[in-house]
Amino acid sequence: MDRETLMQEVKGIYASISQQETQQHFSQTNSNVNPEKYYEQILNMVINEISAGTFDRFQSGKAIVDAVSKDKRKWLSQWNESIEG
Repeated sequence: MDRETLMQEVKGIYASISQQETQQHFSQTNSNVNPEKYYEQILNMVINEISAGTFDRFQSGKAIVDAVSKDKRKWLSQWNESIEG
């Protein structure tokens, strides 16, 4: 799948996830980052990785989001644990 299509799919998925999250959930995780900011940061990192070719073998945006959600450190070179709180 081409990178532009993957980017568009990933953007849609993260927008949906962000809308579903609640501030209560994030306050339970002791994070100072609101859901919108958190997912925006992850989305930007994923887009950068797609542009760099990290996910070229992936067949869908959903596959990328699933892989990243399981192991951010493996897939996101810019990942910083402090983002989670």
